Amino acid sequence: MAFTASQIADIEAAMVDFLARRRPPAEIRDRLDLAWRIEDQSVVIFSIHPLWGDASQHTEEPVAKATYVRSINRWRVYWQRADLKWHGYEPHPQAVFFEEFLAVVDEDKHCCFWG
Repeated sequence: MAFTASQIADIEAAMVDFLARRRPPAEIRDRLDLAWRIEDQSVVIFSIHPLWGDASQHTEEPVAKATYVRSINRWRVYWQRADLKWHGYEPHPQAVFFEEFLAVVDEDKHCCFWG
């Protein structure tokens, strides 16, 4: 089931604040930027940068994902390992609020999201 209009508005507001803190300076955003999107019941944060050897094209690299599980009213927190699969973030596998997920990603205590 998709997010409600109210949930989408809350996610968008939280992401505006998060990106205001985490995005690179405007002068380098053509070489590195940060964005997000909703995919079904998940919110994915990703970096954007030019393809190696072809700066006219860009690629996305996932940073973090939160999936809302309605049955337990929690956000599951994921990070992408080198195997390119999403794995539960064991130090903090769930968040009660979306903003809690963003705080975990922002802190990145175990260097899983930002390297």
